[in-house]
Amino acid sequence: MHTFTNPTNYMVHNYELEPILAYLETGGTILYPTDTIWGIGCDATNEDAIDKVISLKQRDPSNPFVILVSSIEMLKKYVTWTHPRLETLLQYHERPLTIIYENAINLAKNATSMDGSVAIRIPKDPFCQQLIENFGKPLVSTSANISNAPYPNHFGEISSAVIIGVDHVVKYRQLDKNMNEPSVICKLDENEELFFLRE
Repeated sequence: MHTFTNPTNYMVHNYELEPILAYLETGGTILYPTDTIWGIGCDATNEDAIDKVISLKQRDPSNPFVILVSSIEMLKKYVTWTHPRLETLLQYHERPLTIIYENAINLAKNATSMDGSVAIRIPKDPFCQQLIENFGKPLVSTSANISNAPYPNHFGEISSAVIIGVDHVVKYRQLDKNMNEPSVICKLDENEELFFLRE
């Protein structure tokens, strides 16, 4: 269990992160705003926690998740190799960018694709960055909807089934109507050229 010696270290925009971290540390699920849309999240290294997310969303377990990390340094702990071109792209791309990497490591098996690849994003949103940095591990990020239902554009569109189905609902940005669209998704092909799966 995480020890919170100084709660003031967990403040972002006057929001206290301590209760969120406590749920994440104990394998709980959270409903939280990301740099794109509202998401359901949990510890990306905890297989049981991810199973809860799969069950809540009524999701095909073979569908991979997007994983959020706080920095390129954290990213390198969970993939075997990053191309310098991708690192440059991550630093300068204006829109939220999810990149698919081969050969994920140190993540729960059910957080990755069956071929071992993983989709990872570094959110530029300060709340997400601070939450992940303080947690010290990546977070699962999947849209806050039941599978095959429309994703919510803001908190008010999230179904009651999702809200009551998670262990903790983050209070930050609940009144914000100006959330972004889902991220761009890309990967390097066999010729080391960028291939966009979603623009």
